[in-house]
Parts: sequence; C-alpha cells; structure tokens
Amino acid sequence: MSDAVNCGQGGGADTYTNLRIASVFIILVGSTTGTLFPVLSKRSSWLRVPDSVFNFAKYFGSGVIIATAFIHLLSPALSELGSPCLSAAWQEYPYALAIAMFSLFSIFIVELVAFRWGTAKLAKLGVVHDAHGHGVGALAAHGPEKVEPEEDIRADTLSERSDPEAATKSTAMDSNVLAQIIGVFILEFGVLLHSIFIGLTLAVDPNFKVLFIVIVFHQTFEGLGLGSRLAQLKLSARYRYVPVVAALFYGITTPIGIAAGLGVRETYNPGSTTASIVSGVMDSLSAGILLYTGLVELLAHEFLFSKEMSQASNGKVVYAVVCMLCGTAIMALLGKWA
Repeated sequence: MSDAVNCGQGGGADTYTNLRIASVFIILVGSTTGTLFPVLSKRSSWLRVPDSVFNFAKYFGSGVIIATAFIHLLSPALSELGSPCLSAAWQEYPYALAIAMFSLFSIFIVELVAFRWGTAKLAKLGVVHDAHGHGVGALAAHGPEKVEPEEDIRADTLSERSDPEAATKSTAMDSNVLAQIIGVFILEFGVLLHSIFIGLTLAVDPNFKVLFIVIVFHQTFEGLGLGSRLAQLKLSARYRYVPVVAALFYGITTPIGIAAGLGVRETYNPGSTTASIVSGVMDSLSAGILLYTGLVELLAHEFLFSKEMSQASNGKVVYAVVCMLCGTAIMALLGKWA
C-alpha cells in the first residue's frame, strides 16, 4: 500500500475553520429554503406560484433525484468500497452494486406486499383502485393522481358513523394518506443518509472552498426537487404538517453532518478503513432507494402510467422530458466536483 494513502485516524483538515463553521448556517438556509419554498407557496394565499413553475420543479426534481442516485451515491460507493485501505476481500466483488441492488429489491418487495395487502383490504370494502398503483394501495412518492378535496374528507368524517358508505370512503382516504406518507419517507430516507455524509466530508475535506460552493448548489437543487414533491401531496388537514416536517428534516441534516464533522475532525478521517466501509454501505443503500424511487415511482408513474400524460399534447410531454433532463444534467455536472 502506498505511503500516500492515509488509512488511519486524524485525517481531517484544520484550515478555513471560521468558514467551515459559517457553512453550517449557510447550507441550513439554502437547504431549508429550497425545500420549504414549494411547500409553503403551494399553501399560501398571498404567494401564488403558477402551476407551470410547480410542474417544472416536479420534473426537474425527478432528474435531480436520478442523477443523485447514479453520480452522487453509486459512484462514490464504488470508490469507497474499493478503497486501498480495505482488505483484499473487498476488492474481489462489486459490493457497492450488490448492496444497491439489495436495497432496490427490498423497497420493491415492501411496496409489493403493502400494495397487495392494501388492495385486498380495500376490495373487501368495495373500493376500486387504479391497476397501475396510483390508488390507495400504492406507496408512490408522488401520491395518487386523484384525491378528494379536503371539504369532502371532513364531511365524510362527520357522517361516517351514520353512513356505512361514508365510513368505507374514510377508510380508503386514510389508506391514501398512509401510502403517500410512507412513499415520502422512503424517498427522504435515501436523501437524508446522503446529506449527513456530505456534511461530514465538507467539515474535514482539504479542498473545502470548491466543495463548499458545489454543495450549496447541490443541496438547494436537491431540496427544490424534494420540496416540489412534498408540495404535490394531497393530505387531509390532520396530516398537513407532514410536508413541513419532512422539509425541515432535510434542511437540518447536512448542517448536523457538518457540525458533527467539525467536532471530530481531529480524529475523523473520511478515507480511513472504518469510514470507507460505513459511508460506502450507506451510499449504496441510498442509491438503491433513490434508483427505485426515481425510475419507478417518478419516471414510470409520471410519464408511462399517468392519465394526464397519456392525454397530454406532444409539446407538453417534450417539455416535461426536457425539464427532467435539465435536472439530471445539472446534478451530473456538479458530480465533477463533489
């Protein structure tokens, strides 16, 4: 092993201390603003954003999530689990790809079981669902295509005790809400793991200035993509806090990672054996989650199985695809530096 490879402890840089501390607050503002803005503007009566802007952010965000999976998670995982600091056994098999595949199929099996259980339960209640999984049994991160207005939900809740059909409708709506929340949790879980390790790396990396600028844009764009998805959720008044809480969680994860990295920078070396294994495994798991979410829940459901897209003009479809490719291209370009 080359002497230039530092596999021990204490590999963190001690330069730009003040700027590293300031980065906690700068990235906190950028990440939180990027995620919260779509959520709050969708609900606000005085800050009205045109639907075209939300559509752009939605498709742009799909591209961001897919590029994050390939460029910012899977590629680093291959490097980390192929590090010369690791034993020869790690070099004999593409563990990063295998873990990502395991993660992807795990999410698929969970969704398959939940879908079959949910649809069977609703069938007993006489509720019809979408065969493509856009209905109440799906865990689609973008939520069902058609959800009843909140006024109808409240009216059904008041009358469900005296009307069995209303009770059935309320049960179906609760399943819709649960499906959306679980879908968002799956999407955000992969993003949050990635954000924590980004923060740890930024706190100790010698090439701080370039990495800092790139991560500010990275977290803001990723937050915009996540926030646009959260803003599209159709939840009853009881669960309206979920998108806000999810946005706040995203906003604080990278700053927490930076703060933790600053606290242990004298002993934490991102290139050490332990750090390479931990971050490599976590990045691989996150890559599998985001690959499944991005390709199946976002691309397939938004473009192939969406009634809106199937009836849309060619121009609208091309516009949506271009928006998605722009998000992919920008995040892929940022991968050149981070």
